Amino acid sequence: MSGAGAPVSPPLPGPRRATVAFIFVTVLIDVLAIGLIIPVLPRLVEHFMGGDTARAASMLGVFGSAWALMQFLCSPISGSLSDRFGRRPVLLLSCLGLGLDYVFMALAPSLGWLFVGRMISGITAASFSTALAYISDVTPPEKRAASFGLLGAAFGAGFVLGPAVGGLLGGLSPRAPFWASAVLALLNFGYGLFVLPESLAPENRRAFDWRRANPVGALALLARRSGLLELVSVYGLYMLAHMALQSTFVLYTEHRYAWSARTVGLMLAGVGACTIVVQGALVGPAVKRLGERRTLLLGLTGGTLGFLAYGLAGTGAALMASVPIFGLMFFTGPPLQGLLARRVAPNEYGLLQGTNASVMGITGIIGPVLFTQVFAYFLKPHGGVAIPGAPYFCGSLLLVAAIAMALHATRHEPSASAPAPPG
Repeated sequence: MSGAGAPVSPPLPGPRRATVAFIFVTVLIDVLAIGLIIPVLPRLVEHFMGGDTARAASMLGVFGSAWALMQFLCSPISGSLSDRFGRRPVLLLSCLGLGLDYVFMALAPSLGWLFVGRMISGITAASFSTALAYISDVTPPEKRAASFGLLGAAFGAGFVLGPAVGGLLGGLSPRAPFWASAVLALLNFGYGLFVLPESLAPENRRAFDWRRANPVGALALLARRSGLLELVSVYGLYMLAHMALQSTFVLYTEHRYAWSARTVGLMLAGVGACTIVVQGALVGPAVKRLGERRTLLLGLTGGTLGFLAYGLAGTGAALMASVPIFGLMFFTGPPLQGLLARRVAPNEYGLLQGTNASVMGITGIIGPVLFTQVFAYFLKPHGGVAIPGAPYFCGSLLLVAAIAMALHATRHEPSASAPAPPG
């Protein structure tokens, strides 16, 4: 039941496997393109800052916040446009815009122009949220979590392979990964131009409305759907908790275990491999056996315990051993996306995913500041005790709050998914 006050049309007939496969490739290529520039962007900023590492670090924080701010402001607009004109044109324009933007950044003659390029990237990087809306269009409700899991696996694979290849290309030139990313994004545009069908039927579209196509208006709309705002809040807490890892992991492992960049890279590759295995292979069977609600709670509980294990690990070996526990957290996203999609009408899937992307943008603005400050504060002894794992304890508490909210929001959900219809 959608709870949206509008009839829910069945997914479009047609070659669903082919379209899901295309969206998988689209997300993989886009994330690969993003991952390629991760190892070299700091070096390029440092180059423009005259080799001043401290100033470059501060400027990178500004770059990250600006990118997240653009996502926050523009994602509901992209989502609403996809609800009005269809998913295909928004996906294609996103791929084309990203490709041209990477060319722009590869040629950027100054830090200011590079900053403009990153802001444009934040605006055009709408493909993931629109891809989720596309999956909602073409996949029946009982199979959505497994399909969302495949997208999560593509995301994980891109972030495992992208930085590794980007590091190799960066050895040739700091700008080489930007050119490689541009080629990938433009190839993705060409691929979609000739292969990608539209997923949103004309009768399921709705007029574009600026009152909805902004973060505040989108949240106000979602507040009128039973349990939806709570589930979006669960998503926000989950993404904010995940920022603890992204914001402090390198500093934490260097301080506590004296890890090298190579060891950190291997560890993060292991986490990425967990993402691929869990979301690519295990989420579908888990949802079929446990239902979306229990699988969601399994993921949030695993994340809670995983963050506790990270914060308590006294040795690097203990931290590595806790990766499988932390990996359970990756059961969270796909069933949560499935539960969210059940609560809106087909002509609101784009708005929903745009709102989720805005929430992720908020966490991208808040998370780095919050967790780095918590880390810095508790590195100093208080009462004679320093707590370097404090950011991860904070992440664990956020997930406990998410569990409480998810329990309430999904209290009327069945304990297992309904059986798939025949055929």
